[in-house]
Amino acid sequence: MTEKFIHGYALLIGVGESAYSKLSLPVTVKDTQAIYAALIDPELCAYPDDKDHIRILNNKDATKAGILDGLNWLKEKAESDPDATIFVYYSGHGWVDKNTKRYYLLQHDIKPTKISGSALSAADFTEALRQIQSERLLVVIDSCHAAGMATSKDADLILDKKFDEEFEDFIRVAPSKGFINELKQGKGRLVFTSSEGEQKSWIKQDQRNSIYTYHFLEALQGAGNKPGDTEVRVSNIMNYLGQAVPETVRDLYKVEQVPQNDMTGGDFVIAKLRGGKGLPDKGWEEVKPEATQTIYKIADVIHQHGKYITNIVKAEGIHIGDVIHNS
Repeated sequence: MTEKFIHGYALLIGVGESAYSKLSLPVTVKDTQAIYAALIDPELCAYPDDKDHIRILNNKDATKAGILDGLNWLKEKAESDPDATIFVYYSGHGWVDKNTKRYYLLQHDIKPTKISGSALSAADFTEALRQIQSERLLVVIDSCHAAGMATSKDADLILDKKFDEEFEDFIRVAPSKGFINELKQGKGRLVFTSSEGEQKSWIKQDQRNSIYTYHFLEALQGAGNKPGDTEVRVSNIMNYLGQAVPETVRDLYKVEQVPQNDMTGGDFVIAKLRGGKGLPDKGWEEVKPEATQTIYKIADVIHQHGKYITNIVKAEGIHIGDVIHNS
């Protein structure tokens, strides 16, 4: 019988469809949806499958107000549950203003001519996180995507040129060390980012997920654990991503993408491992084929049913999303 991770609470944000269509990133929705599926699977992370434990904000739900409301919801959960483990996952654009050096997360409802006034600033995001009084808080920011998540250098150069012409006052960049330090003020608060500096966050060539999310899903299934482990700790995820992501990006694209992870805030359990059953004696290599199949089952269903996914159902043994077709 599997165990539930009853003190786990998560807010998953996939900006996906931007109100300004040129900035849409459909793969971010696939990423958050796949992580959601892993979290609520009783045979994997075993988070309770209800709105009291997980909220997912995709596409039109990923507004500035929606994100801040979601963070306030986590604040309330931490107040009502002293043992709460908080997980925030943001997948979307991250930009810095060349003039003010201020960092912004570009949620769904930005105004391209007024980015500094309409986007979610690092200051507002940080302040909302500070209100969450939990000693077990993990924030993952998968930002600095290539515009449109281009998968070839030629396409990306074209997109870079268009970007430079239209948004000349901004740079696509991963969160700075200063921003990360602000985010993790306090005990047990950790921040993971998918890349550093002006490195891009690359998508897998089959366009199912970003490379970072794919390996994150592997880590949630024990890729960074030892035989006999029954829980996934943030250190397990950190160590695995630090090795796997750069290797895969180099193999596929011959460029660098180095995740930034800082464990100075301490280590803690973020999920059950295989529903609490843990890894067998032969470890990750024994379960890797099954884990890979699980990831691809999720991704295949999402890929086959379109870009924008919001409502959750269970089908074919995998928790996936119903589709809203957008014109």
